Parts: sequence; structure tokens; C-alpha cells
Amino acid sequence: MGSVGIIANPASGKDIRRLVAYGSVFSNREKVNIVKRVLLGLDSTGVEDVFLMPDYYGIGQRALENLNLSLNVSFLDMVPEGTQDDSTRAAGILSEMDTGCVVVLGGDGTNRVVAKTSGETPLLSIATGTNNVFSCMVEGTLAGIAAGVVALNKANLDQVVSQMPRLEIWRDSELLDIALVDVVVSTSSFIASRAIWDVSTIKEIFLTRSDPGNIGISSLGGALCRLPLNARQGLYIKVGPGEKKVRAPIAPGLIPWVPIESFRLFEVDEELSLPVGPTVIALDGEREISQGKEERLTIKLNIHGPYVVDLHEALRRASEKCLFIINQV
Repeated sequence: MGSVGIIANPASGKDIRRLVAYGSVFSNREKVNIVKRVLLGLDSTGVEDVFLMPDYYGIGQRALENLNLSLNVSFLDMVPEGTQDDSTRAAGILSEMDTGCVVVLGGDGTNRVVAKTSGETPLLSIATGTNNVFSCMVEGTLAGIAAGVVALNKANLDQVVSQMPRLEIWRDSELLDIALVDVVVSTSSFIASRAIWDVSTIKEIFLTRSDPGNIGISSLGGALCRLPLNARQGLYIKVGPGEKKVRAPIAPGLIPWVPIESFRLFEVDEELSLPVGPTVIALDGEREISQGKEERLTIKLNIHGPYVVDLHEALRRASEKCLFIINQV
């Protein structure tokens, strides 16, 4: 009867951008309430099994308190380490189990690590991070209903699930990591607090999408050149003295002027060389890779990234099929 996984990251929505900007705090208590609503939404669709990622806060256990559900809920057989690897491992397990859909609570960083191992499993993301470009602000109840519709194949998946692009960082023939929204090359010496917020350290930016309606580094691209998701192109920006200067919200409440030396579109599978180090590379807003002095890295746009559910389209298609109606005798 279909199965759904839930990955709720207890660390999302709590980074330094609450100190240097005005990012909202998503408490774990609120994530518990969201998961409760997701479970109730799933229960209404007839999904049979739900698998929760265990975590150090116990979001899943707390969400189950005082709920009377007809579906079977269990926890993945894994010991949480309290790092982002928990989400990556959970996504890999759920993919191997051929789960019908995975609901993810987190921001762009959480979805990035989930997408590393999610394979062809459709993701439905609920924004609980700082920068929420990949994920959307949606009500947990609706997310649960839509995930159930997808898991039970009650809507044509080709109509409600799309494959998103990703950026890949390569060292020769080795894939080092991926990003779903942006890659930023910074002169910062340390990974430290991870989040990118000081534009004076930024040298280069690579984007899968750019829209003035986004928050975060990708908003810089939106001020220069709108790039819809179906463009099958990426956007490269070189930061530095030039003819243009743009102002954009790189974090909640943080709207600096940024000098632009140049920018251009690049194509699928085109190899772009990163400047030879030492630099730090941030992926979807978080510093992840320290590049050595002589290390040579390249970046590519791959259109075969994670599969993502269009919540509103899934619910619309299900409604058209009268899946929410019972004719009374």
C-alpha cells in the first residue's frame, strides 16, 4: 500500500546567520509539530508504512506522542551521530528500500546531503532552514497528503515529479561533492562557522538557478540574469571591481552591495576550472571543502539531479481524479 520516509534535521535553522543577520529560528519543538501534521496527512491517504530517521533530539518519538494512527510507523535501523551524515545515510537506506516518497524537513543544506543518496526516490521538502530556495514553505498536513498521493501512485508521477539539476565538484575523475543551488568560492581561510555571509570574501559563484524572488547567494544571480530551472544552463558570476554592482538579500535581513566583474551562462557538462587555492568552497550556503594551494578542481552542471515532488500539482491531479471523495449510498 505504499511507504513514505521522513527525514527531519534537528540542526537546520540554527546557524550563525541568526547572529549576523535576522534568520528565523526553527525550533525542534516546531519540527515535532510539523512531523505530527505530516503523519496525520499521510494517515488520511491510506499509506501503510512510514519510516522515520532517528535523531539526537527525538523528533520522531515526540511526534508520535498522543497520535492515534492506522498506519505503521517505525524507525530506520541506524544510530544517529548528530552530523549531516545522518540525513545522507537515512536517504540511502530509504532509497534501497524503494520508498515511494521521502519528506525532508530542512533547508538547502539538508536537502543537499539527502540528494547525495536519494537516487530516484521523489523528495518533498518542507523549509525549516535559513536559506530555503530548494525547499518551500508548505503546511505539513498538505505535505503528508501529497507524499501519500505520490507513494500510492494515485497521480501520474511524470506529471507531478521533476528531476532537478545539480552542480558537481570534481577532482580529476573523482566526484567530491554536489550542490543543488549554489557553489561559492571564498578566500576565507577556515570552514569554521560554515555559513557564508561576508561578501568581501567571495570570489566566484556558480548557480543552478537565479531568481530575484530567492534568498541567499542565488539572489545575486537574480539581480543580474533570471535563470529558470528548465533552462538547462548554469550561471557563473565573478565577484570584483567592474562596471556593475548589485544589491541582493544574501541572508534574511542582510542586503549588501556586491561588485560584479563579469557573469555568463554555461552549458550542461561544460567543465569550469576553479581558481587554484588556497580557498574554501561553500555548497548551498555552507562551507564544506578546503582547497589546497596546488589542488585543481572543476565544476559541472548535471541536469540529472534529485527527483522532486510538486506538492500543488500532486494535490490538483489527485483532486481531478476525485480521490478525496466518497459517494455515499
